Amino acid sequence: MAIARILFPLPLPEPFDYAVPEGMDLVPGSYVTAPLGKVERTGVVWSVEDDEVRGDRVLKEVLSVYPTPPMPESMRKFIGFAAAYTVSSPGAVLGMVLRARGGLRPSPTETQLEVSGEEPPRMTEARTNALGAARDIGPASAANIAEAAGVSAGVIKGLKDTGALIARTVDVDQPFPLPDPSLPGADLTSEQAAAAKELRAAAGKGGFAPFLLDGVTGSGKTEVYFEAIAETLQRDHSAQILVMLPEIALTQAILSRFDERFGAAPAPWHSGLPDKERRRTWREVAHGRARIVIGARSALFLPYRNLSLIVVDEEHDGSYKQEDGVTYHARDMAVMRAKLEGAGIVLASATPALETSVNAESGRYTRLKLSARPGAARLPDVSLIDMRTAPPEKGCWLSPHLAHALQQTQAAGEQSLLFLNRRGYAPLVICKACGERLKSPGTDNWLTEHRYTGRLVCHLTGYSIPKPDTCPQCGAKDSLMGVGPGVERVAEEVRTLLPNAVIEIFSSDTARSGEETRSLVSRMADGEIDVMIGTQIVAKGHNFPNLTLVGVVDADSGMQGGDLRAGERTYQLLSQVAGRAGRAERPGRALVQTYAPDMPAMLALRDGDRDGFLAIEREVRAEMSLPPFGRLAAMILSAPSADAVDKMALEAGAAAPHGDGITVYGPAPAPISVVRGRHRRRFLVQSAKSVDLSAYMAAWRKVLKPPANTRISIDIDPYSFL
Repeated sequence: MAIARILFPLPLPEPFDYAVPEGMDLVPGSYVTAPLGKVERTGVVWSVEDDEVRGDRVLKEVLSVYPTPPMPESMRKFIGFAAAYTVSSPGAVLGMVLRARGGLRPSPTETQLEVSGEEPPRMTEARTNALGAARDIGPASAANIAEAAGVSAGVIKGLKDTGALIARTVDVDQPFPLPDPSLPGADLTSEQAAAAKELRAAAGKGGFAPFLLDGVTGSGKTEVYFEAIAETLQRDHSAQILVMLPEIALTQAILSRFDERFGAAPAPWHSGLPDKERRRTWREVAHGRARIVIGARSALFLPYRNLSLIVVDEEHDGSYKQEDGVTYHARDMAVMRAKLEGAGIVLASATPALETSVNAESGRYTRLKLSARPGAARLPDVSLIDMRTAPPEKGCWLSPHLAHALQQTQAAGEQSLLFLNRRGYAPLVICKACGERLKSPGTDNWLTEHRYTGRLVCHLTGYSIPKPDTCPQCGAKDSLMGVGPGVERVAEEVRTLLPNAVIEIFSSDTARSGEETRSLVSRMADGEIDVMIGTQIVAKGHNFPNLTLVGVVDADSGMQGGDLRAGERTYQLLSQVAGRAGRAERPGRALVQTYAPDMPAMLALRDGDRDGFLAIEREVRAEMSLPPFGRLAAMILSAPSADAVDKMALEAGAAAPHGDGITVYGPAPAPISVVRGRHRRRFLVQSAKSVDLSAYMAAWRKVLKPPANTRISIDIDPYSFL
């Protein structure tokens, strides 16, 4: 009897051994159920061994095998790599893979009815309506036909009994339509065509080939990587392609472009999908039938049968960093997955991350440049508004220069976009009587006022309450006041400035579903909105032909804190949002309000000198041995009390292994030192680039024995320092 070593999607360090029943056909990668304790669990066979490894142990048996193709060896290797690199258990990584376990089973079925062509022996008005509805909506369930016709279930049953409606059993989850790579693409400029030719050549050859598609905003990067997708599909009719995007809103916006180019929309994957759609996508990917998948960072952990090309669009975006659970950066993991799969990978951006640029300069990636927008469109002119010399009027947030530009733009029949990366009405609520700053309970994070809903919200924990009439600290009535601007407050100011304008807010509060996102984007693209005011959700990927003015309300907000990438992130975000203007025939401009116009990021933005800015960033990072010229890792401890976490932090600091080229800083309170009632302390570890920092952190974690109420998390290559 063979032995199956099964890995379960639980935070367990290794697979468990089970006996394989006689007649059960198992191979490495098989999806199975097996008893774990008193519960039946789903797991994956990691290896199959001879009975000799059993010894005198009495093993439980595997219970069943799912009718799903086995997980490929390359995927199992990727899980092992991701676990080792992030200092996580393989089972925790497998948990990210098995997020839609309904996809392990065949599609559920339902009975649908359709018109047979035969008339029932007795016709009534209700039967006539029901047959008409059945013809109009095609094969459908009895309930749907009854609802469409406004008749009872009995009418439908009667038509079925007489043979006027015939039943057939169909799968609830239908396959995704196959893309057609032979359909013609867009007319490419000579620069686009040259980049597409290189990508097509690499796709035709196959194998691991990393590219940086470095193109200014609006230069047609999507059309170029579409050519690589087409070539990959034509070369191998079983090839699967993954296109990753940092925001769900971008996923919604680009689906129609895929439909136009390939005659079919890709399979979507992101957290906003209902369970039914996630189950469908997972199953079709695992069986190799979903040829193109478009999704957020978690789409990287789907069990592709033949992953041949990965595209990471907006590769610089910080949203690719997963901060909870298994902490990983999807861009970096995508490169490793492509290497393990022997697949091509395209990293696309107008503002590449410094890490990516350095890899391109060193020859690890092939850089493809797109330096201009096609046709008459050109990059917008960027002007800095020094808020020290041109401040807004009292109680306002828009400088006179920006306010005048908004009026000019509306008078010309053109559209404006105002960018402020703060949701709600005001980011801070204080009491005018006692100075109390309202915070989320058990958290150091301030509550944000949302005036449209009348609530105070913590955007870190999701805590929400109606705005109190009195101060919870001193009891003063009507003393609570919002401080600082959010998008709602700016919208209020713009309505006063432009009383006849159509104004909309675009943020995660106003676009909570794919349909709401599509509606806002479509209305803006069709010219139905005069001024859109948004957070970073508006900064990337959208194409608004009549948008000629972009105004940045507070360009300095991203420069605060001790983040080593603050300048780079600020430049990337502002460059992306400025690039929304002037994407068609009409020229665009961007006005950037700042109190620090002499900062390198601001000067580079004004002068369009991205490479000069990156050279400054590179020099500073290299001198300080910071990424990508050195490595960083963080260890975060949390406990219910400050005393408990401080005690554990001292023990952890004393247990830190010694190593050449490694420096440990801390422990220190995290900038947000209390979250959900747990006090937090941080260590920051810096090392030379040649050091295996994951192995060092794993060795350190292994010697720590935290109390039951203390948690330890490790973040390799941290992007957040809060």
